[in-house]
Formats: sequence, structure tokens, C-alpha cells
Amino acid sequence: LLFSLRSASNDYLFVVKEASYTRLCSTKDILTVNGQFPGPTIRVFTGDTIFVEVSNEGKENITIHWHGVRQPRYPWSDGPAYITQCPIKPGASFRQKIIFSEEEGTLWWHAHSDWSRATVHGAIIIQPRPETAGYPFPEPNAEVPIILGEWWKQDVTEVRNELLRTGGLPAASDAFTINGQPGDLYPCSSSETFTLTVDEGKTYLLRIINAAMDEMLFFSIANHDLTVVGTDGAYTNPLTTSYITISPGQTLDVLFQANQNPNLYYMASSVYSTAVNLDFINNTTATAVLQYNGNYTPISSPPLPYLPSRNDTNSAFQFIGSLRSLANEDHPIDVPLDITSSIFSTVSLNTLPCENDNNSCEGPNGTRLAASLNNQSFVEPSPIAILEAYYERINGVYGENFPDFPPYLFNFTADDLPTILQIPEQGTEVKVLDYDSAVEINFQGTNLVAGTSHPIHLHGYSFFVVGFGFGNFDEEKDPLNYNLIDPPLRTIVDVPISGWATVRFRASNPGVWFMHCHREEHLTWGMKTVFIVKNGESPQERLLPPPPDVPPC
Repeated sequence: LLFSLRSASNDYLFVVKEASYTRLCSTKDILTVNGQFPGPTIRVFTGDTIFVEVSNEGKENITIHWHGVRQPRYPWSDGPAYITQCPIKPGASFRQKIIFSEEEGTLWWHAHSDWSRATVHGAIIIQPRPETAGYPFPEPNAEVPIILGEWWKQDVTEVRNELLRTGGLPAASDAFTINGQPGDLYPCSSSETFTLTVDEGKTYLLRIINAAMDEMLFFSIANHDLTVVGTDGAYTNPLTTSYITISPGQTLDVLFQANQNPNLYYMASSVYSTAVNLDFINNTTATAVLQYNGNYTPISSPPLPYLPSRNDTNSAFQFIGSLRSLANEDHPIDVPLDITSSIFSTVSLNTLPCENDNNSCEGPNGTRLAASLNNQSFVEPSPIAILEAYYERINGVYGENFPDFPPYLFNFTADDLPTILQIPEQGTEVKVLDYDSAVEINFQGTNLVAGTSHPIHLHGYSFFVVGFGFGNFDEEKDPLNYNLIDPPLRTIVDVPISGWATVRFRASNPGVWFMHCHREEHLTWGMKTVFIVKNGESPQERLLPPPPDVPPC
């Protein structure tokens, strides 16, 4: 997993197929790409265009999403099922065109159909073009993908099916993983623990990806400081820290120096979670080993790093709030100042009446759990994708009435809220944006059902996180504290428990783009919507036509 820093390919073959893997003393078949878990790494230069032939030799439908890749004017290969394409059926294939633009750093790819992304995922490494000045930090000795994930002993499809059947919570995962391995603290795992071998005095670049399905994670290395230099495919002002916080779907580029006495040290990852009433928690710790080269007697029990406690919200968001864009002459940023489209959206867990055979579900008071944005619990269309309906002007597939403001105003973060507020509207409503409009979205978390954090992801765009806070957003006071100078550029914004977060971006990428919570259970429950960005006036501002082999419905 150590990579040279200057090589890339423009063509990849992804064969989706089942493979047998053993973890935690038991063996099961999992869905993979090319038999690998985690899957193969894609390595490109800034501005490249590549082609990935996705061939489905599995038993279920599949789609692949290139997370954080903006795909200018070309959502046809973006991947979310029934949003930009119908799934690739078993036995079929789809040659996906992936267009990189300004992204530089670490992104990732993953399945975007059902819950397949638990095992169908891998890293995307985007290096500076060889003719440029290179990294805005000293060249590391080597770079290493670190993919944080989750493992269930049972088939993850069964976990999803049980969630849908019961209307309750999904079963908690049985382990967290680092590069596919749980590590020494789990049974039957020590012999396969991921080990990173380093030379004393050298610097290493970790490309860290949170591929976990539902959990925000802490990560640290015993006795070693971490210096964050990038987030979600964009550079940051260097931030030195003893630990990082990373939400599902996010990536971080992290430098560390091998500057300790040669020995063995643990890398470790554990959960951050706050929702006591509605979380089945995996409270275990994944480990990997940092091993120095040299002649020494290795310690029998490597030291574990400091990790904040499971419910340490202050530590989690202190790190998140410390991130800043590089924002210098070589890497300028352009934060929209004159907002032309403003959206205030509640982010809520909800309940719906139970509709199973017994009329008794496992949500609160026998209800079925749901989730919403602005009280809209999104229902995906089938058997047609929204992008096809938009491009072909097919009526009746979706509405254009996603609200700019919540239908009910209440004390969003109060502890006790009327249960009548828990019931959302269900539908397929999208938000239409004019081309090049300056957009601000304020996400307001609520304590309906249970307060928790929400990592919200927008396809086709990165956005500036200009502010966040706890409690109810104050439209008079809170904007005075926005960071409009060097806010971090992210593909996912963390909406804190009982709090709010504000993002800004310019809608300069025409097409159909999915927005959703990156906690898989919340996505399944309906915490999602779609932005349709209209064409601009010039040919260079218009949606490109579809490829010839787009999967049929």
C-alpha cells in the first residue's frame, strides 16, 4: 500500500463480483470490485479524464459513485441509483466517464445502490500535474491510503432488509476496520492486522477515508502528531493535532513524521456518537500497527493512542472547526458573497405509521423510523432516473416544490417536542437552481425523535463551510461570525447534534445532483433530495448529452 508519487492510468476495469472473506472467526461472501476489499485505488492527475468499465458479475443491481468528483456538465456517470442512472443489472456493464477538474488530494469511489458500499469502495488519489509546482507542503517519502470501515458478520443486505422490515434501527456492525482489517483488539484478527512499515526520520502522507456506513470516527497514532494538509480533494492550511475527526464519506490528507524511537505503535480508530435513544452503538476500537524499520526488540504490547471518548462532542467539533482553506496566491478561493438563492432546511429524524403485517414496528411507540429535509422524506422514482426524466422532459416523475423554508417553525433543539411534528410528508420533490446562482444553505438540526449529527453530501459540487454552531440558528447574530476569508472547502458538511451549519457555493455545474445524509440509515429513511441546476446561456454552460450505453431501466 506504499505508492510512488508520480504515475497514473486512464483506463480501469471494475468487475463487481462476490468473493469469500474471513473476519472475526467466520467466513462469508461479500460483494467486491475485482475480488478486493477494500477495492482498487484509482490514481490520476488533476484535470484528467478517465474511463472505468464497470462489469456486474454479481447477483444484485449495482451503481458506482465517484465521491467528490464534480463531473462538470456530466452527471451521467455520477452513479446514484434512480437519480442519475438506473442500476447496472447482473450480467451488464457500463463504461463510465469520470471527468476531474480542480480536485486535488484524496477522494474515493463507492457503490451507490442499496447498502453495497459497505464492501464496494476504494480510494481515488489525485496528484498535482507533473508540470506544476507540486504539493504545497514538503514532498512525503511515501503515501498510504488508510480506509476506515465497518464489518458485519451477517450479510449487509440482510441488515438493510431487516431495517426495512421492522421499521427500526439497523443492527450495529461487529467491528470497525482499518484497510479492511479489525486489528489486534478483536478475536481471530491479530495475524492479519494492517501494518505500515516506516523509516525513522522520514515523512509519510496518509490519505484517510471514512468508508464506514453510519459512524463518525476518531483516528490517531500513538506518540505521533498528525498534520492535516487537505480535506475532500482540496488543500488546507496545515493543522497539527493529536487526533482527527472524520465523518462518513469525508477524506483527510494527513502528514506525520516517523520521529519516535524505533518500535511498534498503534494506529487506532473509534466511534463518535451522541444519540443515546436511537443508536445501536459499536463501541469497539480498530487498530493497525506502525512498525519502524531497524534492529530493536519490539515491545510486546504497543501503546494505544489517545482517542476522545465516544460522546465527546467538544473534541469532535473543535477539530472540525479548526480546519481552514489554504487560500493563498497559488491556491485562491472564491467564496460567494452576494447570495441569490437562500435555503433554510431542517434536518430531522421522523416517524411514519407502521404498515407491516402486525401493524407494529420497532420505531418509537410502534412506528416506522423515517428522516427528512424540510419535512420532506424523499421517495426515489422507479423505474426511471430523475436525470433521464429531466433531459427527455418526461412529466410526472418528480415535482419541483422542495421548500426553501421548513413548513413548521418550532424550537428545533428543544428536548421535548410534540409527536405530531415527527410525521413528514413523502414525495419526490426537487429544488431547481438557476445557472451560476450564488447559493447559501443553512442546515438546522432538530431533536425530533432523537438529536444526532448529520454529514450532508452534495454531488457535483464542493462547498465552503462558512459557519456552524449549537442550538437554533440566529439569523441576526450568527452570520456576523461567518468565516468568509478562508473557510474549508468540503464535499460533506457536519451538522452537529442540536445545532446548525451553513454552506455556500456557486451553482455553475448544470445537471441533476443528489444531496443526502451520508449516514446510510438516514439516507435509506429519506434524508435526501435533488438539485437540478439549469443550463447557462453558452454551449460551455450546458449539460452534455448522455453516453450510448447508459444502463436501461
